[in-house]
Amino acid sequence: MLLRRVIKVPKTFKPGEISPFSGEARVIGPRGGKTEHEVTVDRGERFPPTPKSGEEYVISRRAHNKAGHGR
Repeated sequence: MLLRRVIKVPKTFKPGEISPFSGEARVIGPRGGKTEHEVTVDRGERFPPTPKSGEEYVISRRAHNKAGHGR
């Protein structure tokens, strides 16, 4: 019997949290509205501060390369 380990990844990330994967993250407002601000994060890096209080990040596009894999 094969056992799989399921890791639950949150949909939004707060500033200062560690990114579980590399990609582009979009800032969303406190009520879920999209903003024009985007950042690029590598796996293992912390999300930077947001422009305004109460905003969070959502991964808009995951990276398809080996960035953040620590060769």
